[in-house]
Amino acid sequence: MYSVSQKTVKDSIELDGVGLHNGKNVNLCLKPAEVDSGIKFKRTDINNTNNIIDATYKNVSSSLLCTKIENSHGVSVSTIEHLMAAFYGEGIDNVMVEINSPEVPIMDGSAFDFVTAIRSYGTQEQNYSKKFIKVLKKVEVKDGQKYISIEPLTKDLIVDFEIVYKNPLIRTRRKEFKLSNGDLTSIYNSKTFCLYEDIDQIKSQGLAQGGSLENAIVVKENKILNEDGLRYRDEFVNHKILDCLGDLMLLGHRIFGHIKTSQGGHQLTNVLLKEFMSNKSNWKFESSEGEQKNNQDKTHLRPVAVGA
Repeated sequence: MYSVSQKTVKDSIELDGVGLHNGKNVNLCLKPAEVDSGIKFKRTDINNTNNIIDATYKNVSSSLLCTKIENSHGVSVSTIEHLMAAFYGEGIDNVMVEINSPEVPIMDGSAFDFVTAIRSYGTQEQNYSKKFIKVLKKVEVKDGQKYISIEPLTKDLIVDFEIVYKNPLIRTRRKEFKLSNGDLTSIYNSKTFCLYEDIDQIKSQGLAQGGSLENAIVVKENKILNEDGLRYRDEFVNHKILDCLGDLMLLGHRIFGHIKTSQGGHQLTNVLLKEFMSNKSNWKFESSEGEQKNNQDKTHLRPVAVGA
């Protein structure tokens, strides 16, 4: 079922957990926000007026193993991608995320806890129409064998994702995810993963300090070290699609387009978004009724919303 109205959360939602990379305990609270305010993070552990960070691709300051956003005053928050993916899939446009740490909690390594909490508390439709972005022409970014592209697609989002690993268990896997199919369960619930042989190197960079078998799938040669194994046969590529949806939410509007990527990730997605949005001939706003609007139009528009 689709909605054309903007949405926020119905009531304040409190969650707590540990940061995957900094290993610190963290509390966050999702609060209702006004129309057209978008997604914002407020660092409650910083007591000044410069503690709000807009969740936009323009504010991405790092994409090393997670997405980190930072405002012009150097205040940042990282590992936002799973929460942002939950906002994307649940059709939420406006939220103030109050957080007392520089990193969003990893929870179980997926978006499951965020989505469950949002659905439990409910969402509130607002009396203003959503905007969405229509892709007008193909844009592609390459980095050696890695690439990502986006091209026009009518009234839908498709993410065609390929992962390529030498590991005999993960191997090369590809999945095409079509958002209009409506069931995001396997995407939401797929956990982050890593190779056992990479753990020491990752931790030597000061990352994954809060990582464990409780919040990540660890693959050693042809074995899964987690006792409960995988949730889905295609969980590895599912999680990459989850990350991609979270990074796409940094556009501020949902997008109609066809994304194709091989060996993509946070960095490549962010480079694509910057390249795509930098040229106004690549995109425009369009209403769900099909009315053509150019990207200078500041009126409220009616897209097809994304609801799980």
